[in-house]
Amino acid sequence: MAEEKTSYPAKAMAEIREGLSDALDLVRRRGPSQIQFWFIALLIGIASGFAALGFRKGIDLLQGMFYGTPDLRHLHTFASDLPWYWVLFLPVFGGLVVGIVLNWFTPDGRVRSVADVIEGAALNQGRVEKRAGLASAFASLITLSTGGSSGREGPVVHLAGVISTWVSNRLHADGITGRDLLGCAVAAAVSASFNAPIAGALFALEVVLRHFAVHAFAPIVIASAAGTVINRLEFGGVTEFTLAAEGALSFYVELPAFLILGLLSGLVAVLMMRSIFMADDFGSWVQEKLHLPPVLRPAFAGLLLGLMAIQFPHIIGVGYETTSAALTGHLLLWQAVVYTVIKVIAVSITMAGRMGGGVFSPALMVGALTGLSFGLVATAIFPTVSGTATLYALAGMGAVAAAVLGAPISTTLIVFELTGDWQTGLAVMVAVSLSTALASRLVDRSFFLTLLERRGVHLAAGPQAYLLATVRVHQCYRAPDAPRAAPEAACRELISQGIYLSPNATLERAMPLFEKNNLIFIPVVTLREETGPELHGALFHVDALRVFSRKLAETAAEEHS
Repeated sequence: MAEEKTSYPAKAMAEIREGLSDALDLVRRRGPSQIQFWFIALLIGIASGFAALGFRKGIDLLQGMFYGTPDLRHLHTFASDLPWYWVLFLPVFGGLVVGIVLNWFTPDGRVRSVADVIEGAALNQGRVEKRAGLASAFASLITLSTGGSSGREGPVVHLAGVISTWVSNRLHADGITGRDLLGCAVAAAVSASFNAPIAGALFALEVVLRHFAVHAFAPIVIASAAGTVINRLEFGGVTEFTLAAEGALSFYVELPAFLILGLLSGLVAVLMMRSIFMADDFGSWVQEKLHLPPVLRPAFAGLLLGLMAIQFPHIIGVGYETTSAALTGHLLLWQAVVYTVIKVIAVSITMAGRMGGGVFSPALMVGALTGLSFGLVATAIFPTVSGTATLYALAGMGAVAAAVLGAPISTTLIVFELTGDWQTGLAVMVAVSLSTALASRLVDRSFFLTLLERRGVHLAAGPQAYLLATVRVHQCYRAPDAPRAAPEAACRELISQGIYLSPNATLERAMPLFEKNNLIFIPVVTLREETGPELHGALFHVDALRVFSRKLAETAAEEHS
């Protein structure tokens, strides 16, 4: 009798484990049902929310320790009273740590960010690099804690992508499910980082997934809500920024001024993005000329940042103190202009130094300063028909950030949620629409897509451009013994002319060859030094077009489901 009583709990636990194992196996084989998927989205939202919260708290802890400030909201003011040598060498120390981490744990010494998450969603079935992603998050944590001038949203978004990738791999999720899980993780991370549930959900759809499929909306909203709850349990329902009391439009005749501000903000956003890319190219050129080891590149950038921070501590970290000062009108015109230029330079140095971090928070700061500068001039010229300069600062903040991210909808909403001011939406929307429209024509739609374009990843043009890169030749060529295979003699003739493909080449490489040489098929070979070319078969043009057409149909079905 006693034996039966003691064995019952063990038997019950064994049955529970077996049931869970069967359920997991069912999810793997058939995919999660809608209710199961919502539950998984909730769990991913909770995990990503805690990851974002932990990242933010880690920055606060390290910044407080390194700079010795009791109030991080006034970090810049406190840093201006520190010894110059501490302000100078702290970013150098941070750069050394970042260089060591990235060169040990990433294959190319490059920080992973939002652009890599977008690439993972489009080309890698919703997966991102896990080892490099964790190293990048740690490197960005050090950068933001030791004087780097960037934002926290980039590493947080990629860190969330690492979580969703782990879950997708465990479930053996297909591309659609993997992308949806990635969207859930990103939404929760953004919401938890900025206390912005609506913008977090739309950011995942607009920026990362780049479509608004109905089937993905519910789980992404669930995850976003979970991330927001985690933020509010720690920080309450307060907004990130506090605005001046008055902020309404004086007259609707003032709206043309916001049109002009939108165009100006678009130009500033383009200048900021191009400055980052030019600085990165220049940094690579200097590194090559000086034979500088890659591990020292972040430290060299840290030295430049330290020199700037001695005179302008406003560049340190995400810059919330300066952004708040702009939104409340506590800066003079010359200060707003100078701080804008200095911040753009500092962000460019941070990114070019491969130190890590994101561009969203810097774009908010640059936008607020741009808007305040414009507003101070506009209200001085037309004092009787204009509102306050701080309203222009709010609109400029949204306009520059939207142009940099290429996300007018989610950026407009995140500005509202960061400030809690929903009454001035018309002015912000007008400025955002013009800035995004202008900037998207001067770069490849956004900072992230332009960054991918520079790496040879063509996502900005849409699925018709990048889907070719997702199909390998070995997936669709005809073997020599297949029905209607290509004649071997004809294949050998083309090989002798240097026209052939490797099995691992993509259709992105194959399709131009078909068009250029007007061919029906191209031989597929592996080059071997000992025996010469090994013929595997041939890729037919009609087969490549058939696969491409199927991929386009699958993408359209996902986006409209």
